[in-house]
Amino acid sequence: MTYNFTNDYSEGCHPSILNALINSNLEQQNGYGEDFYTQKAITIIQDKIEDKNADINLVAGGTQANLLVLSSILRPYESVISAETGHINSHETGAVEATGHKIETVYSSNGKLSPDKIIPILKRSSNYHSVRPRAVYISNSTELGTIYNKEELTDLYKFCKKNDLFLYLDGARLASALSAPSNNMSIKDIAELTDIFYLGGTKCGALIGEAIITTNNSLKENFKYNQKLRGALLAKGRVLGIQFFQLLQNNLIFKLADHSNLMALKITKALESLGYSFLAQSDTNQIFPIFPNNIIQILKKEYEFTIWKSIAPDLFAIRLVTSWATPEKVVDKFIDDLKKIS
Repeated sequence: MTYNFTNDYSEGCHPSILNALINSNLEQQNGYGEDFYTQKAITIIQDKIEDKNADINLVAGGTQANLLVLSSILRPYESVISAETGHINSHETGAVEATGHKIETVYSSNGKLSPDKIIPILKRSSNYHSVRPRAVYISNSTELGTIYNKEELTDLYKFCKKNDLFLYLDGARLASALSAPSNNMSIKDIAELTDIFYLGGTKCGALIGEAIITTNNSLKENFKYNQKLRGALLAKGRVLGIQFFQLLQNNLIFKLADHSNLMALKITKALESLGYSFLAQSDTNQIFPIFPNNIIQILKKEYEFTIWKSIAPDLFAIRLVTSWATPEKVVDKFIDDLKKIS
C-alpha cells in the first residue's frame, strides 16, 4: 500500500475530537452556533487574539470560507487581488468569481504578495470603466509553503490601509505557518495586521472546520445573513464548535502543526544532504523538491504526491505534504528509499 503525501487531510481527525463528539452526542445543544462548545471556542479565540469584540464564525471548509468572506465584503463592481498561485485562483473552480467578483492576479515566485506587486493593478484601474480593486487576498502559509514575516505583513497591511483596500488572509494552514521555525508572529499579530482572516482546522486535525475571525468593525454587520444565504450556517453548529473547542485546548492545534512541520523539515534536511534543490524555501509542512523523472517514477511505486511544475524536459518539482498524523517511521522510510535510488 502506498503512503499519501498528496495532502494534509487524508486522515480523519485527532482522537480527542472523536471522543468529544461521542461523549457529547446525546447532549441537547442550541443550533446555528449558539451551542455551549462554539461559544467557548469563540471566547478562547478572542482571548488568544486579545480582542473581545472580534466577530468569529465557524464554517465547514476553506473554499466556503473564501467565497463567503469575499462575497460579503465586496460590492458587485469590486475585485480581489491575488497571487497567481492563490488558492482562490487556482484550486476553487471559480467559486469566488461565481459570486460575481473578478480575481485580479499578479505573478509571485514565492507565492507572497507585497505592495510593489499590487501597485500596477491599482494604476491600471480606470475609474468606473473597470472593476474597482477593493480586497487583497493572501494565504499563510502560501500555496508554496512559504510564510510572511511580521515586517512583510505590516508593510502590506499599512499599504492596504493607505489605499482603501481590505486585507484578507486565508489561514487554511495558519497553524503550520505560526509553528514554523522561521515564524516571528503570533495569532494576535495576524489579527492586528489583517481586516479578516481564518484559522483552519480541516488541515490540522479536525474532521472539518474553519474559524473566520473579523476584526474590522465595518465588515461585521450582517455577516451572518450572508453566511446563511451561502449555506454556511449549520443547524448542528456544535459539530464545528466541539472540534475547535478541542483543538484550542492547551494549544493542541499548534502542537499538531508543529509535528507536521517537523516531519517535512526532516525530509528537507535529508534532501539537501543528497544535493536536491527546491522550487521554494519552506519550513512548513509543504515542500517542493525538484527531481529528475526517473526518480519520480520509482518513488510513485511507493508514495503518492503531486507533480507540481515542469522545470526542464526531464526535471519536475513535486509537492510533498506532511500532516499532523504523519508517522515518523514513514518519513524515515521515504528518506531511506530516496537514498537508495539517488
